Amino acid sequence: MPEVVTLGEAMALLLAEPGVPLHAATRFRRSVAGAESNVAVGLARLGHTSGWTGRVGDDALGRAVLTTLRGEGVDTSRAVVDGAAATAVLVRDAHARRPVEVLYHRTGSAGSRLGAADVDAAWVAGARVLHVTGITPVLSPSCADAVEAAVAAAEAAGVTVSFDPNVRLRLAGPERIRALLGPLAGRADLVLAGLDEAELLSGRSGPAAAADWFLERGASEVVLKRGAQGAWATDGRDTWEQGAHQVVAVDPVGAGDGFDAGWLSGWLRGLEPAARLHEAAIVGALAVEVAGDLDGLPTAAERDAYLAGHTDVRR
Repeated sequence: MPEVVTLGEAMALLLAEPGVPLHAATRFRRSVAGAESNVAVGLARLGHTSGWTGRVGDDALGRAVLTTLRGEGVDTSRAVVDGAAATAVLVRDAHARRPVEVLYHRTGSAGSRLGAADVDAAWVAGARVLHVTGITPVLSPSCADAVEAAVAAAEAAGVTVSFDPNVRLRLAGPERIRALLGPLAGRADLVLAGLDEAELLSGRSGPAAAADWFLERGASEVVLKRGAQGAWATDGRDTWEQGAHQVVAVDPVGAGDGFDAGWLSGWLRGLEPAARLHEAAIVGALAVEVAGDLDGLPTAAERDAYLAGHTDVRR
């Protein structure tokens, strides 16, 4: 059984040539994107066993998604190939400084048809961590049911629930986000959120007040990602802070998922909170040095080399 399992929509990514605005782009590279699948790949590269479940279409892009994830060592044995809907597509550009433009083609997709019946409770129960995001419940009522079934299976088996709100205001407005994700946030053991996301869900300002909202609902540890300001974490007794690592950012998309994978890797290995934050910041930083959601995610050896300061040429 995988150490960490997750569920959601993995999409085919069409990524414009870095630095070219989307409206002017004529060359695209096909890859895979999806917050949950990104974390699964990140953990696999860091030496952990991970599993992802979701629906893809019975089409070339669906096969590409599954082939990519399997090639990275992610267990996709519970994924469903849906012959009645297409695999979702995400089209975007990549820039070091200017805003990234994203186009979704996911309405009515195979991934949005994920349901409670697609969740293998025994598979979830065999994991150490169930990682869920706030994207999946927003996609459709059946997706929300799938997340509910997975969380219920984790709770029944004593499996730790990790939650990243991953708020996507292009998919739903603030009020709907709060209505859907508030109850889910209250069932998380580990919260990995952007500060703005935590403030949106909690209705409180500042990291301490926002984190308290999650702790009051049962979270054992809350980690708040603050971009260039680094990260801040608390367990309600102690707090830890980590500065951002200075890197040459090529593509900012995927930093948060890389951070999650790095932090969960440290948690699985029993590292202290400060060490977890340090590693998470490194993994998130390395992820943005390469265009695409997956390509910059480091292996454990690459992470450790960065930790040791060995960033020169390897011969």
